[in-house]
Amino acid sequence: MIDATAGPAPAPRRPGTAEIAVGGIILLGWLVMALGADWIAPYDPNAIDLRGILGAPSPAHPFGTDQLGRDVLSRVLHGARIDIWMGLVGVLAPLAIGIAVGLVSGYFGGAVDMAMMRLVDITVAFPFFILVIAIVGVLGPGLMNYFIALALVAWVAYARLIRAEVLVLKRAEFVDAARTLGFPHRVILFRHVLPNALGPILIYAWTDALLVILAGASLGFLGLGAQPPTAEWGVMIADGQPYVIQAWWICFFPGLAAVTLGLGLILVSDGLARRHQVDQ
Repeated sequence: MIDATAGPAPAPRRPGTAEIAVGGIILLGWLVMALGADWIAPYDPNAIDLRGILGAPSPAHPFGTDQLGRDVLSRVLHGARIDIWMGLVGVLAPLAIGIAVGLVSGYFGGAVDMAMMRLVDITVAFPFFILVIAIVGVLGPGLMNYFIALALVAWVAYARLIRAEVLVLKRAEFVDAARTLGFPHRVILFRHVLPNALGPILIYAWTDALLVILAGASLGFLGLGAQPPTAEWGVMIADGQPYVIQAWWICFFPGLAAVTLGLGLILVSDGLARRHQVDQ
C-alpha cells in the first residue's frame, strides 16, 4: 500500500559530490589564508630575530622559528600565496597554448596536424622535469623563468588531450550541420567544438596544478625557483634541511601545507572525473 503522506524520494547524490565538497573546502581554506595572510599572520614573514633562532613551537610561535628567528607560521601563510599563484599561472599559460595547438591540429588535420604532432613528439621525448630544469638553468632562477619554462614544455599534454577530443567532435552531427549552414571555421571551433571538448581538459588541469606546485617547490628546494628571502614552501624546506634533526618544524609545517593543498586538488580532480564519466 502506498503512503500518500510520504514526500518525494530524495534525489540520488551525483558521484564525486563528496570528493568535490571536501576538496573544495580545503582549497577554499587555503585561498582564504593566502589572501588574508597580511591580517592572519602574527608576524612579518621576513622579520629576523636573532634572539629567537630555532625556537620550538610555543604559544608565541605556534609553528616555531627558523634559523634566522623568523616565524614559521607567518612564512607558511605567506608562502601559500606564492604556491597557489604558481599553480594558477603555471596551468593557464600551457592550457591556452595547448588548446590552440590541439584545436587547429585536430580540426584541420593533414600537414598541419602532422607538423604539430611531430613538435609534440619532440617535446615529450625529454623528461618533463629535466627539461624544465634545463630551461630555467639557461634563463636563470626565478618564478618568471619557471613560468616561461612551463609554457614551453607543459602545453603538450593539453594539446594531445584537446586534439583527441576534436578528432571525435568534428565528425559529430551538430558540427556537420554548422558546416552546412556555412558557419566559418572560427565559429565552429570556438562555439561548437571547444565547449564540448573542455571537460576532460579542465579535469586534467586540476591534477596538473598539483604537479606544477610540486615542481615549483622542487625548484625552490634546488635554488632555481623562488629566491630567498621569499616565503615559499620549497625554499622553506630547503632552508630547514640542515636543521631537520634539531628543528624539525622548519621542514615539517611547509611540507604539511603542501600535502594538504595537494590533497584538496586531488579530491576535486577525482570528483570531477567521476562525475564526467557518469555524464558521458
